[in-house]
Amino acid sequence: MIARCPTYSNHTLDTMTPARKSGSAQDELLKGTLDMLVLRSLTLQPMHGYAIVRHIERLSGGVFNIEHGSLYPALERLQKNGLVVGKWGESPTGRRARYYTITAAGRRTLGEKVSAFDRVLAAIDGVMKGA
Repeated sequence: MIARCPTYSNHTLDTMTPARKSGSAQDELLKGTLDMLVLRSLTLQPMHGYAIVRHIERLSGGVFNIEHGSLYPALERLQKNGLVVGKWGESPTGRRARYYTITAAGRRTLGEKVSAFDRVLAAIDGVMKGA
């Protein structure tokens, strides 16, 4: 089974391939990054899944192309952890859609994730400049 994660440029990253076992450090990094992007998107307003995908794709200049096979498990995980809540509503096109809203716990977690991500980026930058 191959679960799709964000694509970068024209390359799709598979989070579960035969060579990689589920639960690896890379899987967790990708899950954490996707969770962070979803939580950040929901700080603007409640959104349904398709709107979240389009928002992230637009702001990343098309670099991130999150497939539904990755988004919905992430949303389920975020709901299970109390970081988002989902409620049925009507989309602008008149269709029934589940809208997700970030919770107070989700905002706190997002802050923690962003701080940790900034530290990792700074560390990578330091290594790259020192090479």
